[in-house]
Amino acid sequence: MVSITIKDVAKKAGVSISTVSRVINGSKPVSSEVRQKVLKVIEETGYRPNPVARSLVMKKSQLIGVVVPDISNFFIGEILSGIEEIGKMYGYDILLCNTYGQLEQELRYLNLLKAKQVEGIVFMTWKLQDKLVDYLEKIDVPIVLINRNTSKLLIPSVSIDNFQAAFEMTNYLIKNGHRRIALIRSSQDQNAFGFDQYKGYKKALEEHGLELDEKLVRYGNFKLEDSYQIVKDFIKENVLPTAIFATSDEMAIGAINCLLDNGYKVPDDVSVVGFNDIKLASIYKPNLTTIHQPIYDIGAVAIRMIVKKINGEEVDSKIVTLPHELIIRESSKKI
Repeated sequence: MVSITIKDVAKKAGVSISTVSRVINGSKPVSSEVRQKVLKVIEETGYRPNPVARSLVMKKSQLIGVVVPDISNFFIGEILSGIEEIGKMYGYDILLCNTYGQLEQELRYLNLLKAKQVEGIVFMTWKLQDKLVDYLEKIDVPIVLINRNTSKLLIPSVSIDNFQAAFEMTNYLIKNGHRRIALIRSSQDQNAFGFDQYKGYKKALEEHGLELDEKLVRYGNFKLEDSYQIVKDFIKENVLPTAIFATSDEMAIGAINCLLDNGYKVPDDVSVVGFNDIKLASIYKPNLTTIHQPIYDIGAVAIRMIVKKINGEEVDSKIVTLPHELIIRESSKKI
């Protein structure tokens, strides 16, 4: 089958190539008569404009880049659902980049997305390093950061109040009689995702006159197998707490699995709580007490902010903080 070109359309319609281009792209006005003639030829021939060439003319690629640290993470998967669905609604395709949390990969993909002429970028990282912040603040593409407090930066963001959410969860455990509360978080680094959660946990302990025991603060990198090993270490070291607060539901499930495998009952012996409220949290046994984030909405709001910026519309706020909720289920109890 012979491919129809813009030159063929112009010849058949008796107009110049530039006139056909103006009709397709709406870049400059043409008479109604000429427009109808060109559109009729396009319909008859089945001509389809080259998307690359069109994007160069229009300076619009209809592409939005999405950069995430771990595509296999349940939380990120639900965020991507919101991004993709709303992106499609506005006629945008998504270019997805998985960085494995590595700075070199993050910078490489940012440069790649610019080269692909994406119109905006939704960005998520486990660790917001200074070199990355410097790049993101200078990039000449609309960008929105997910699940970060960027109040001290120039970068727009969408998240919940992670400090307040962690404070509320720790406060809930303390009010239920728990005094030795372990925290399984992502990283020791202050620039890492989840540092606000650590501060909320610490603040709740302080307000109740409880001393922070650093032996009970461990680092699980959002992985089920890491939190499983952490709880195994608690048992070996004979420092098992009465409650474990994991800052992701996946880590909470890893903790529960280890407890059950070692003959402990949840929540009779140890209460375990999570963070995020992924879909698995409500169907896993025991059902998981957790902080509910509107995960889908975080992705949806982030891409809506990008589209507004692309279209030159006013964005209501640089920092969007969505509501969270403490969901109490079977994995925690009063002692």
